[in-house]
Amino acid sequence: MPIYAYRCAACGHARDVLQKISDPLLTVCPACGAEAFQKQVTAAGFQLKGSGWYVTDFRGGNAGKAGSAITETAPAETAAKSDKPADTSAAAPAPAPTSTPSASS
Repeated sequence: MPIYAYRCAACGHARDVLQKISDPLLTVCPACGAEAFQKQVTAAGFQLKGSGWYVTDFRGGNAGKAGSAITETAPAETAAKSDKPADTSAAAPAPAPTSTPSASS
């Protein structure tokens, strides 16, 4: 349940109230009894601190690397990898030609 901040416009009494979203707003000040108790606009109840959150933080074996950014491959490593010929042994074999039966008389 959210906590709402209320303040009386007549006497200045302030109070934080834990209530459901569907509960009616409070209007009567508990200190002076005036009908001037109003809900205040406040900041969010949480803060995001630290180095940030990344998609990779909770995947597989990256549990010890929380907060690390995705690293890119260095240009020298990329060039070295592209110099290797493509491996063709894993390619699927070509389908065998199908023959049509010949008509014998």
